[in-house]
Amino acid sequence: MVTLIPQQPDFNGSTAEASVWKALCEQLPEDATMVHGQRLTGDDKDVEIDILLLWPGFGIAVVEVKGGRVGVEDGTWITQDSQGHRNRLKVSPLEQAMVAKHTLVDYLHSRVSTLPGPISHLAVLPYTQLPQDWDQPDAPRRQLVDSTQLDSIAGAISAQLRYDFTPERDSISTPHEFVLKNLRRTNQAVENVSLRATEISDRADELSREQAKLISILRHQNRAEISGGAGTGKTYLALLKAQSLTREGKRVALMCYSRGLGRFLQLFTAQWPEEGRPAYVGLFHDLPISWGAAPGSDDDSEYWEHRLPRQLKDLADERPRNNLFDAIVIDEGQDFSLLWWEAVQSCLRSQVEGTLYVFTDERQRIFGRDGESPITMNPIQLDENLRNSEQIVAGFADLALDPPIPRNGPGEEIEWSEVEIDDALAEADSQVESLMDAGWNPGDIALLTTGSRHPVQREIVENEGPSAYWDQFFAAEDVFYGHVLGFKGLERPVVVLCINGFRDVERAVDMLYVGLSRATTKLVVVGDLSVFDRIYET
Repeated sequence: MVTLIPQQPDFNGSTAEASVWKALCEQLPEDATMVHGQRLTGDDKDVEIDILLLWPGFGIAVVEVKGGRVGVEDGTWITQDSQGHRNRLKVSPLEQAMVAKHTLVDYLHSRVSTLPGPISHLAVLPYTQLPQDWDQPDAPRRQLVDSTQLDSIAGAISAQLRYDFTPERDSISTPHEFVLKNLRRTNQAVENVSLRATEISDRADELSREQAKLISILRHQNRAEISGGAGTGKTYLALLKAQSLTREGKRVALMCYSRGLGRFLQLFTAQWPEEGRPAYVGLFHDLPISWGAAPGSDDDSEYWEHRLPRQLKDLADERPRNNLFDAIVIDEGQDFSLLWWEAVQSCLRSQVEGTLYVFTDERQRIFGRDGESPITMNPIQLDENLRNSEQIVAGFADLALDPPIPRNGPGEEIEWSEVEIDDALAEADSQVESLMDAGWNPGDIALLTTGSRHPVQREIVENEGPSAYWDQFFAAEDVFYGHVLGFKGLERPVVVLCINGFRDVERAVDMLYVGLSRATTKLVVVGDLSVFDRIYET
């Protein structure tokens, strides 16, 4: 029996997809796997693959299914339904499959050392019989399956995989199980963020609605720095501002520094209608790479801190002005150095009048960079904490630069566990086990360290890469193991904060502030608690 994911797909009334799925189920060998509706979110696009086929010994096929009668008139692809209604297609079905394939290849390259055989793309037209003299330059006949071929569709797909196989390039040694593991994780991440997007957009509580009024009030300001402590809704406001600017017809970039927050922004904006999405969403450092800069090594700080930002400025200066941005929105702007700000300004079509919104929290300046954003107006301050329970707000209030005002009601009391630094990780693991025994779901829990990283975090990043690591967080299927440096702008209902030392003691206050404020409901603090006495004494 072919492995089916899901076992009984919801085809949303598409008899075309259902018929192709049924034909493949009957023809494929039992070691093959089919995935329906696989979603992928890339740096500049999101796609949904109608049918993704993983075929051991052959490779992977991306299949786009197009119902109705499909044809080409005067170079334009059209479909016609059973009632005779005609629709023009923006792109051909084969081009849709090709874009999805390239997105899948980019996705897998960051997660597997070698691709599992060739990856081909095809379009299936189950209700269309193509003419014998078919000769479209953008759609070779061998990559199209029409109604006459449904009884042999598996053979047509295997023939295309053999056609695309290149011995010097392709390997079929990478287990498909590993590919599927990452794809399932990504699907769950997309679905979870989609639910959160729906909640914020459609069922946001009154507190968030009050905060969102600020965006409307500032609609005539083209420069603003909005500052606020942890939990004041800065990321939510940054998303709203980016969306409203895009709806005004502006070319918008929404960016940040942290990988985890950047991935969240990408997944969240992918839920919006295409016309409402910013032109660029992601990391500050990924923008120059998308414009042609060469990638650098993770341990080359000179590259990330200086060479790449300078290269972004040079690349922006060389680009046509219409390829730059009318507006830039930056979340966690306190992470940016002065050199980075100069590069950001270069990316605006008008460096004087271009729109620039920056959301900051000076207490979360935990990367040791000095830089002021080029804002010409006084910052706007957010004081109300909308995210954390009253107990958690009280736990980090003394570390905040401005006293936060809790608005989210009471929760559970903070638990404190004093242990030696060398025993902190083991105690944190024990606390995670106790939380799960008490009924908390693993996906609700994050274990964050202040010093050395947890072995589980190192293992996932080394074996699967940073992209898979962050998709695992958003999939929320298991306990997340992270470091406070990478968790800014993110949250989980339960956080076990493991105080196991600091690489830079001068940043201890800021790191503790970040760590204590990541939990929304339940907070457990373990490790060297004497650090709080030393902080309060100074």
